[in-house]
Amino acid sequence: MKKVFTFSAAAIIAVLGSAAQAAELPAGLTWQSNMEEPLFASPDAKFGGTLRTHITSFPQTLRSVGPDSNAGLRHYFMDGVPKLAARHPNTGKWIPQLAKEWAFGEDHQTVFFKLDPKARWSDGEKVTADDYLFMLKYYRSKDIISPWYNDFFTNKIEDVVKFDDYTIAVKSVDKKTDDELMVQINLPSNGLQPRPEHFFKPKKDENNDGIDDDFVRRYNFKSEPTTGPYYMDKVKKGKSVTFKHVGEQWWGYSNRYYQNRYNVKKVRYTVIRDNDIARKHFEKGSLDTFGLVLPNLWHEKSNTKPYQKGYIHKFWGYNQRVQGAGGIWMNTAQPLLDDRNIRAGVTYATDFDGMINNVLRGDYARKPHGMGFGHGGYDRSDNLPPAFDPELAAEFFVKAGFGKVGPDGIRLNANGERLSFAITYGYQPHTPRIAYLKEQAKQAGLEITLNLVDGSSAFKYVLEKKHELAFINMGGGEIPAYWEYLHSVNAKPQTNNHNNYRSAEMDELIDSYNKEFDLQKKQAISHQIQKIVADEFLIVPGYMVPYTREGYWRWMKYPTPAMTKQTAGMFSVVDLATFWIDEDEKKATLAAMKKGKAFEPVTVIDDNFKL
Repeated sequence: MKKVFTFSAAAIIAVLGSAAQAAELPAGLTWQSNMEEPLFASPDAKFGGTLRTHITSFPQTLRSVGPDSNAGLRHYFMDGVPKLAARHPNTGKWIPQLAKEWAFGEDHQTVFFKLDPKARWSDGEKVTADDYLFMLKYYRSKDIISPWYNDFFTNKIEDVVKFDDYTIAVKSVDKKTDDELMVQINLPSNGLQPRPEHFFKPKKDENNDGIDDDFVRRYNFKSEPTTGPYYMDKVKKGKSVTFKHVGEQWWGYSNRYYQNRYNVKKVRYTVIRDNDIARKHFEKGSLDTFGLVLPNLWHEKSNTKPYQKGYIHKFWGYNQRVQGAGGIWMNTAQPLLDDRNIRAGVTYATDFDGMINNVLRGDYARKPHGMGFGHGGYDRSDNLPPAFDPELAAEFFVKAGFGKVGPDGIRLNANGERLSFAITYGYQPHTPRIAYLKEQAKQAGLEITLNLVDGSSAFKYVLEKKHELAFINMGGGEIPAYWEYLHSVNAKPQTNNHNNYRSAEMDELIDSYNKEFDLQKKQAISHQIQKIVADEFLIVPGYMVPYTREGYWRWMKYPTPAMTKQTAGMFSVVDLATFWIDEDEKKATLAAMKKGKAFEPVTVIDDNFKL
């Protein structure tokens, strides 16, 4: 599938000089498609049925960008829908999605794409090059109130050029290797996705950028068309959200890698705020699956009658996914936390290892660094998480002026101010974990209070920089992203700079990192950035969970082998979605339950990708 020619970088630059020019595709491109990689779905899959699952809080918006969009259902609007290309989940090679083929320019900045002419929006409109041109205007518009996208599509993406209705080129601002270019263009959560220009018709556009001046409010609860297999069908505010499959005629099924995936007709997310109540609904058969990652769920609460009688099965599957930044983030703009000694003290007073062993049954693993794990040469080889050391923590607190200890064991400074910080978190089952940290921190004279904020509201609270300490794990890509977390430009509300961190030295390193072409030099800068994060005690490295554990009714089916290296959740339609519902098995199971018939209990362990 490769045609080999040669052409000059000058020719590319001339072509990409302006999107307004009539562009002519250069001859001599080497087109790639990688259509012969192994399949990972099952030909036995059946189409049909409704997946019944739950969410703990109703989303504050249905937008995929702008305020509050990072929480809630954005994964279903953006992260899980097709990009131009994607990594094969096992081999790691790039495989087609919205693009059928791609080719690299000699300038190390440009990638050419031939779009799949069969691609359609969920409302039936064609996906064309114009949707990518509009995408650039959309993401650069100040009206979407999304600094990350404004920056990325201005300072990372120089241009998108149309050659014909189904051929485009994307030019990066900085030179990168071919693989880095594809990563930047096809980021799982933030990659280049077309936007449906026919859907966005601004009523008021004073700055003439094609986006409604009142975009955030106008589209807060409007569902836009998607290129993925599922579109939003029904919304019952505060109660449920239902997605419906476009149907077996979905354009993606012409791509061999999409065949036998996304097999359910509908997905219904019911809001159940309490997970214990959700678990009871699941065990009664009102939900089809339920996550069992939490140790107490897997080890203790999944031995009830539906499991014993074989109606519900258990699955534990390992993966090799990149682990994103996370742990306890310290808001350096809050009083006291702007002091490195205080942050160091908090770090050494935080007993994550004890939490893992005593609360989490040793099931989880500790992250070596606050910025994540699994980035290959980008990670420092000597990254080690700080061990719990209350005596060392106390020494740092004394340096910060907290030399006295009050009658309750909590340290005081000369003004009588208590050494106390609140940890904000958004998931009630995490309470025992935070409570353990609270008790251990007392050994260093530190008081930790628990600030549980419901679901998506917790992330909003942190985005608005109201927190002191935040217990958050972020997603991550194979190349570490530092600008969004650490650059001074991003130290403001509605950004992922959860530390509110400002440093001219860090800014310079991040800018150099983003522009560096040489891989070894780029990785060396990454090491410097990670060292500063550790030396400044910005994030207490948390834990990582390199697997999925789930309970499911026996009518839920999946391929053999079940897991790929990149499988995050076995029964998620925004992941690889290789599962299906066997309606005949469902009828037989329900009939057996009525008669009191039992089956053999089933626990499946897939450890093919256990590290």
